[in-house]
Amino acid sequence: MALYQAHAAAFERDRGAALIERAWLADFLAALPAAAPRVLDIGCGTGVPIAGHLIEHGCRITGVDSSTALLARAAARFPEQAWIAADMRQLPCAGPFDGLIAWHSFFHLSPEDQRPMFAQFRRLAAPGAALMFTSGTTLGEAIGQLDGQPLYHGSLESAEYRELLAANGFEVLRHVEWDAACGNATVWLARRT
Repeated sequence: MALYQAHAAAFERDRGAALIERAWLADFLAALPAAAPRVLDIGCGTGVPIAGHLIEHGCRITGVDSSTALLARAAARFPEQAWIAADMRQLPCAGPFDGLIAWHSFFHLSPEDQRPMFAQFRRLAAPGAALMFTSGTTLGEAIGQLDGQPLYHGSLESAEYRELLAANGFEVLRHVEWDAACGNATVWLARRT
């Protein structure tokens, strides 16, 4: 997304290193099926704080982001991990992965582009792999802001997310809408069956 390329410093400043996602990440780590798991971080940004936290807990990260400015920051911090510049709709990564995470990234796709992503998730996920992502709750689009510039968000209905997960072989382990303990994020944690 061009906005993150042009405003990488503002994103890094605003995102910060606070880890309000800690409880969800603990659940994600507990759901991973292997020791030293391979995790695909879709929309990884700078790698801070999420990829860094997962690395501290023994994960081997492949991070994907369309912003080379954000990826450069991730690669400088964590040079031993893999960082790939790509559009998440056309993930070039070779799976399978033990975990996939798309935290505050997947919802930058339009509803039309989100639907086929579930087949991508299935393609990249090993049997038993954990999948965690954030979403909206109702079908539609909204415009937020990054550094005073418009930032697109799209969503499907919660029921459709559940249907797409099931149709692509994922069992929902935990789902919370507007989690007050996590900045009001709507979070899905699933496992590939």
